[in-house]
Amino acid sequence: MDDNSLALTLLPLLHGLHLWVVGLFMLVVAEIYAVGLMLLTRYHYGPDRLKLNNEVAGFKFAVVGVFYAVMLAFVVIAVWEDYSDTENAVRDEAKAAVDLYHVAQAIPDQGDDIQTGVLRYVDSVRAKAWDSMALGERNAEVAKELRALNEAVLALTPNNEKEEVLFHHALDLVTVMADSRNERLDSANGSVPGVLWFVLVVGGLITLGYPAFFAASNVGAQVLMTASLAALVALSLLLALAFDFPFTGNPHISREPFAEALQQMD
Repeated sequence: MDDNSLALTLLPLLHGLHLWVVGLFMLVVAEIYAVGLMLLTRYHYGPDRLKLNNEVAGFKFAVVGVFYAVMLAFVVIAVWEDYSDTENAVRDEAKAAVDLYHVAQAIPDQGDDIQTGVLRYVDSVRAKAWDSMALGERNAEVAKELRALNEAVLALTPNNEKEEVLFHHALDLVTVMADSRNERLDSANGSVPGVLWFVLVVGGLITLGYPAFFAASNVGAQVLMTASLAALVALSLLLALAFDFPFTGNPHISREPFAEALQQMD
């Protein structure tokens, strides 16, 4: 499965769901698999026979656990950094729009079209972009408003040195808006490759299956230890999933910066 296929499969499932619902489902599945497999092997082979594996299996489990923990931690940190960068890009885009609106106020006669374009674009992003990004899509109307704004800026004809400076500043701001928009659109589909998700899921199944090779004298303690491991793996995968799709599900990156931008420009 390629990255786009993975996103098209996951995003509609996650869209509109609260994070705790997804987390509860992942937690229940992990607990049933890990604890159920452990109890099944204990019932089938008996604790005395499984105790013979404790020393060798314990050493191998430590290696497997460390390997999976390092890989999972790497993915969680990577998607968190990408999530943080995307959140900053949203704020930068909204702030650049406000700055461009104020720059246009200083350009007599020619600045009205730019101000109108900024207002239309920001309102379009706030109202329509988030619903499209939640499904990994690009909204054509928002893109149209950005093209219109860009054309309005390029249509400026500076008449003096002051307007020349304002013109170049306006170009810089519309470039910041376009770059920040591209960054948030690129993040909507997730940054973790599909093959890495496959390795994480399979690695999690292997890691949670290892307690089935052990047998503790106290079955209650073994159940609790296995359940704790399953919860830790499931919640870590939930973090990676939540951060990898920053505009899907609830909570997600807020559109509030664009609402605040509209208030500042009103």
